[in-house]
Amino acid sequence: MAGVITASEPSWIVPFTGLSPRCFGKLVTVVRREAADGARRGRPWSLSLEDRVLLVVAYWRTNLTLRQLAPLFGVSKSAADRIIEHLGPKLALQPRKRFSKDTVLIVDGTLVPTRDRSIAEQSKDYRYSTAHQVVIDADTRRLVVVGRPMPGNRHDSRGWKESGAKEAVGDTVTIADGGYQGTGLVIPHQRTKGEALPGWKEEHNHSHKQVRARVEHVFARMKGWKVLRDCRLKGDGVHHAMLGIARLHNLTLTG
Repeated sequence: MAGVITASEPSWIVPFTGLSPRCFGKLVTVVRREAADGARRGRPWSLSLEDRVLLVVAYWRTNLTLRQLAPLFGVSKSAADRIIEHLGPKLALQPRKRFSKDTVLIVDGTLVPTRDRSIAEQSKDYRYSTAHQVVIDADTRRLVVVGRPMPGNRHDSRGWKESGAKEAVGDTVTIADGGYQGTGLVIPHQRTKGEALPGWKEEHNHSHKQVRARVEHVFARMKGWKVLRDCRLKGDGVHHAMLGIARLHNLTLTG
């Protein structure tokens, strides 16, 4: 069965990945270097590495079902599923291990509607979701850490510790919203009941809000990959998708 979509035709890359052909080529080069195309037992892949990467990223980008996506690449549904399961983790963002002394980070949590109820819980919008702690560099807006998925009803202050994000960041200065009270992060000044904040604290809160908005802009861009709007992946699939999309986001920033 012949496929319709192929990475050998650059015109398919932008609409199905959100990446320029140049960025997509860089992604394939890195994946190949990391030995994703190495020796493997059993039958060889029916698609080239380039087309397999395109299939995985197209799945994240469009959130088409595998029954819809597989024929576009000329493979069976089960073959497409195996490709996503094998290659998805290979595209994952590697968390930054060291930060310079003047680095300032921003953290916030985001919900991903997730159908696998073994890892998801009803969140504040009443949908079954997973909660993800995302940390960005305040200067470059690049993602540096994505915590492990937590149930959607988990509070951000608890998810910060339990997802592994706190451990990954260490002592680096990190900005957060008021939901992270008691974590030691830089949060807005809190009002006491019946009292107004002095002017200098209001000014601090205003500048804090402006800087912290950068992480919200990152979330908006990440959710251009529609799998984060309704994830059908099971088990670690939603985590691999978040990490992979984080890497794609960073690629689009660097060009």
